[in-house]
Amino acid sequence: MNNKILITSILVVALLSVTSAQPVDKAKLDQLFDRLAEKNKGMGSFVFMKEGKPVYSRAFGYSQISGTEKKPMTSENRFRIGSITKTFTATLIMKLVEEGKLKLSDPLSKFLPQVPNADKITIEQILSHRSGIPNIKRQQNADRNVNTLPLTKNEHLALIVNTPPDFEPGTKAMYSNSGYFILGLVIEKVTGKSYEQVLEEKITKKIGLTDTYLATGNIDVNKKESLTYFIPPGGEWQQVPETHPSILFSAGAIVSTPTDLCKFISALFEGKIVSKASLDQMKSMKDGEGFGLVTFEFDGKTFYGHTGGADNYGAWVSYQPEEKLAVAYTTNAKVYPVKDIMAGAVDIYYNKPFQVPTFESLAVSTELLDKYVGEYSRPGAPAKFIITRKENTLYGQPPGGQNPFPLEATAENKFKVDNGTPTGIVVEFDLEKNQMTIKRNGEERVFTKEK
Repeated sequence: MNNKILITSILVVALLSVTSAQPVDKAKLDQLFDRLAEKNKGMGSFVFMKEGKPVYSRAFGYSQISGTEKKPMTSENRFRIGSITKTFTATLIMKLVEEGKLKLSDPLSKFLPQVPNADKITIEQILSHRSGIPNIKRQQNADRNVNTLPLTKNEHLALIVNTPPDFEPGTKAMYSNSGYFILGLVIEKVTGKSYEQVLEEKITKKIGLTDTYLATGNIDVNKKESLTYFIPPGGEWQQVPETHPSILFSAGAIVSTPTDLCKFISALFEGKIVSKASLDQMKSMKDGEGFGLVTFEFDGKTFYGHTGGADNYGAWVSYQPEEKLAVAYTTNAKVYPVKDIMAGAVDIYYNKPFQVPTFESLAVSTELLDKYVGEYSRPGAPAKFIITRKENTLYGQPPGGQNPFPLEATAENKFKVDNGTPTGIVVEFDLEKNQMTIKRNGEERVFTKEK
């Protein structure tokens, strides 16, 4: 190698070293979370962890609101993490496989023969959402939100047993909370212990997660658990009714913090809980699903993790194996989409161009808003979509008696609903055609206003 090539190589290595060691722009991250708090676009707690060590953490908003009294969020506050529970459940299943207590190829009939198709369904199919076990929901009572009421495991199992399968096992993928509820029962059956005990023994106590456990009752603020809230445009934070954790169980009832979530996923990928072979099976994707893991793309890099949501809670944990980078966010108030918060924070981490949103809403005259008010219908759908106005805000009420939700103007005839999903909902009015179009997840539905 001649001197010119050698010098060039040294300069390239030096440049790469400086780039990789570039410090995190904590001021810009703070600006993002300050803006979210200032504009009431979210509340929660966020952590970046590199090689097992926190490099940035931030809590913002409130964990508890009572009238004018607001308790500031801290890094010690705990959150319902929803479906990230599935990553813990899948990890426990893989640990039991390693211990020889069950096999991925075991038919469900070995443990719960009463479930339809149990002789055809394998543990592996349940892990990857390919079992056909239907995603059970209790029938709502018009007088009361039944999700606030406890549900025994036997009652929950009976709902699954009495519902026809969605499809033949192994033929396709369909997300099923009920499948992961079944896995929790399998864990209890093969260990002879409660799910909570197995979780503590094989994960939380083993790797030192002091703020992670299965919720069994209502939110307890004395345990630093955060209550959940939503806010209408221009209004005040309002508490959201709690889904009873017995309904969620091993599919969604774990409580945690972003710090513990980062510790958990780091330990999982570092071989501190299950073997590399087991992790490789968990990471293997088919139809977008692994075993309690999915993938995300940030800055052209593949991250592994999971998302979660319940009531107005939201949670997200991701891990980039090559960089040993973990990132987690937990919120008790999904307003601005969690995906956008995560993407923005990661862009800032990698020093990519990112403009902190202003969140300035467009003001539309009440005279124009009133022209949109009315009942809208579409062919083949007997129920009507109702648009109302309260002060300077339009509200949409979907068919089926659901609660009205606020619409935020992005143009004089276009409105959005930040519902915590990657795309949200867009509502567009056409006064000339007397129509309203609702766009969601790439689909459009056109409604005509009744005279």
